[in-house]
Amino acid sequence: GVTSPQNCVLVSIASVVDPSLAPEGKHVVHAYTPGNEPYEPWKGLERGSEEYEALKRERSKVLWDAVGMALGVENPEELCEVSMVGTPLTHERFLRRKFGTYGPALKAEAGQTLPFVKTSIDNLLCTGDSTFPGIGLPAVAASGMLAANSLTSVGNHLD
Repeated sequence: GVTSPQNCVLVSIASVVDPSLAPEGKHVVHAYTPGNEPYEPWKGLERGSEEYEALKRERSKVLWDAVGMALGVENPEELCEVSMVGTPLTHERFLRRKFGTYGPALKAEAGQTLPFVKTSIDNLLCTGDSTFPGIGLPAVAASGMLAANSLTSVGNHLD
């Protein structure tokens, strides 16, 4: 269901649009579960410990499977030259997010929806991971599109 951990994986390959993001003949692939990785399995683990590294391998399998499906390859991890797997502890440490969260804390089962870009202040719009779930380029681009589309129609963008 919609509240199940690892029920959704987003795969982004920004170097397809902007080849300067990767060396010639290579790509940058970003895959993540958009805000549905539970904190509990990570709580109390020490970064770098055998238990932590084993859990990273186990929990990142769904990401590698999604990357393989997106690229049409069997073992994408074997093609990868650099791999950086982030965890809720990574986000907690480097992004200073309580329990390693990011994006708005929405409860789908309670019917909550995205806050979107509008604010109570005229002509002030919000973008970023507080308006769209996820991290990095995909979430920023999506929230930016929401902001642009709130100002004018998609048809006007294309004109």
